Amino acid sequence: MAEQLLKVTSESGVHARPATKLINKASQYSSDLTIESNGKHANLKSIMGVMAMGIQQGAVVKVTARGSDEEDALTGIAEVFISEGLGEKQ
Repeated sequence: MAEQLLKVTSESGVHARPATKLINKASQYSSDLTIESNGKHANLKSIMGVMAMGIQQGAVVKVTARGSDEEDALTGIAEVFISEGLGEKQ
């Protein structure tokens, strides 16, 4: 299992467009990916799950990967998180 902490700096939080890009990236990996924030967690391959979390600016999210490509998955998710202007690594 591998984990990555990310801080949301976007004023809009994790909204639909960048969330879709995160889900699309997560779906490229065979590892199970979860996202946790403020006591809630969701499958990172589920747009409904991620959007239901209502992640706002200032939140710290933990992405957890379990599987054969877990390190690559975390790297890919962090790259999308940063490139979409959602935030930064912790």
